[in-house]
Amino acid sequence: MQTELNRTISVAPMLDWTDKHCRYFLRLISRHTLLYTEMVTTGAIIYGKGDYLGFNEQEHPVALQLGGSTPSELADCAAKAEALGYDEVNINVGCPSDRVQNGRFGASLMAEPATVADCIKAMQDKVSIPVTVKSRIGIDDMDEDKDLFDFVEQVAAAGCDTFIVHARKAWLQGLSPKENRDIPPLNYPRVYKLKQEFPHLHISINGGVKTLDEAAEHLRHIDGVMIGREVYSNPYILADVDKRFYLDDTPVLERDQVVEAMLPYVEQHLSQGGRAWHVARHMLGLYQGLPGGRIWRRYLSQNGPVAGAGLELLTGAMAEIKQAREQAARFLESKVG
Repeated sequence: MQTELNRTISVAPMLDWTDKHCRYFLRLISRHTLLYTEMVTTGAIIYGKGDYLGFNEQEHPVALQLGGSTPSELADCAAKAEALGYDEVNINVGCPSDRVQNGRFGASLMAEPATVADCIKAMQDKVSIPVTVKSRIGIDDMDEDKDLFDFVEQVAAAGCDTFIVHARKAWLQGLSPKENRDIPPLNYPRVYKLKQEFPHLHISINGGVKTLDEAAEHLRHIDGVMIGREVYSNPYILADVDKRFYLDDTPVLERDQVVEAMLPYVEQHLSQGGRAWHVARHMLGLYQGLPGGRIWRRYLSQNGPVAGAGLELLTGAMAEIKQAREQAARFLESKVG
């Protein structure tokens, strides 16, 4: 089943980070980048009372990432996602934390390709939206090209045509989840070889991508690039994505305009009993690398967690930045004069 979603550039699912507030914010910067939710477990959706599947209509295209290993439960959750309007459902076969190992999902499933295949088939039997897999290049001693190729071959045979591959192996014993994000070395050539071995499949690469130039280089070898932590720390990196990778010349909002566009969203969130910090914490890196960037980050960090902080959190931070700009301009004028 070939899919219509354009996955050239996507933002990785990041626990505690890519919630609906973050995704709404990122969508203001890029119209086309595919956005992923945090991983949500099937148990949370089926038995929990939270709004685990909530998203804003403005987020499209948006994909739900699920954690689980029971085909029927994954299928039921995929059906809920489709009914709500998600554009894709993705199964997590890459998270290395102890919690997912104990729950028999995440990276541990790379040792059980037959189980993943059963899950894919069950979900595809229930929904018409794409069902995809996000994995590592290997786990523990399963660290050869053939191990990854065998896994993909079995899962693809069940009907999955799209794989997002984090180009690091995962050590399920001996490394923490944080260490698993950095210590195992990146092995991009293995993902390139995977595409060569399965040219009919859509293969996206994830892990360590920090610039759009790096993304463009990867796209010489594979079909898509998923960017993670760099987007969170420097979200405005997405500002050049639409024109460069999707040939869309629609004017992109400037950073100040992004903040202005977020104000009605924050106001609505406040009216529903939420806190401004729930939204603003995702915006800390908006001015990364620019004069005033540290002022922006410091103001939000110091005032955001304070009880009762409202819309003035963002307007106050903007005022601080504008004052710093004016002072810098006056200083330059004095030097020139």
